[in-house]
Amino acid sequence: MDAALPAPPLPDAAAIDDAARFLADLVPATPQFCWPQVSEAFGAEVWLKHENHTPIGAFKARSVAVYFRELLKRDPEVRGVVTATRGNHGQAVGLAARRFELPAKVYVPRGNSVEKNAAMRALGATLVEHGDDFQASREEAMRVAARDGLHLVPSYHLDIVKGVATYWAELFRAVPDIDVVYVPIGMGSGACAAAAARNALSPRTKIVGVCSALAPASARSFEARRVVEAPATTLLGDGMACRKLDAESIAIMVANVERIVEVTDAELAEAMRAIFRMTHNVAEGAGAAAYAAAWREREHLRGRRVALTLTGGNVDAPLFTDVLAGRH
Repeated sequence: MDAALPAPPLPDAAAIDDAARFLADLVPATPQFCWPQVSEAFGAEVWLKHENHTPIGAFKARSVAVYFRELLKRDPEVRGVVTATRGNHGQAVGLAARRFELPAKVYVPRGNSVEKNAAMRALGATLVEHGDDFQASREEAMRVAARDGLHLVPSYHLDIVKGVATYWAELFRAVPDIDVVYVPIGMGSGACAAAAARNALSPRTKIVGVCSALAPASARSFEARRVVEAPATTLLGDGMACRKLDAESIAIMVANVERIVEVTDAELAEAMRAIFRMTHNVAEGAGAAAYAAAWREREHLRGRRVALTLTGGNVDAPLFTDVLAGRH
């Protein structure tokens, strides 16, 4: 299938391994477990990759530190950074900014996760609430970056992909011959990183992307082979609540992803409950998206080796309480 833009070369095994060596002290390798109850429920060999076990409770811990390393090689005079986020990317910026001793300003939409906001502040980031959704926060961060001479940290970049690919490399080396992996899509770094590691280490593995049915920009863009904006109104899948993706990430997904499955908030809630019940791990909505999509397609997965990424566990306690109680 042809993309509106050609897909750029992805990081190879050597680049991913170099990033892993750099990240080893900051983000230790995370486990992947084949939970007996999960596999029994699916009728398949199902592995969960636990990116909820990083120092910020999400896969993005791996992303910005690698980006900053490359940025400071290119421009050692960077005096501060700014970004926009719904939470996990902002925590990654805070973690990396602390590592490289850079001041960081993070924009979030009004009504953002209280606990994610607290986590970003604890990492030393200056938090600013602006706008009603991620895109509005992103546009304000862009304006402030230009006004104040700060470096705008993107949510998607190939150096970010390189860092994220380290967790996929861990998975593919620990669990060979995976038939299919499911990966949530926000701005696209996770799916593009899966493609990079898959191409280098597990070429027969199929990649299925997952987005929120209430934030379908990635699915619409994938179908159109170009960037298509779409509203983002999901309550539970805030990590996937992106209105507009980067054209490069769409091109990479078109070239490497089999399809994109849209899941509802109700399916995310059920997946969050199932993961907690069978593994006693907390999954935020986006973190449960891979499980939700695979569960919908479980009849086609019987007898296969499947991997699901639990991309994060950063859900506010009152919301998770409501999910567990069946109020979502």
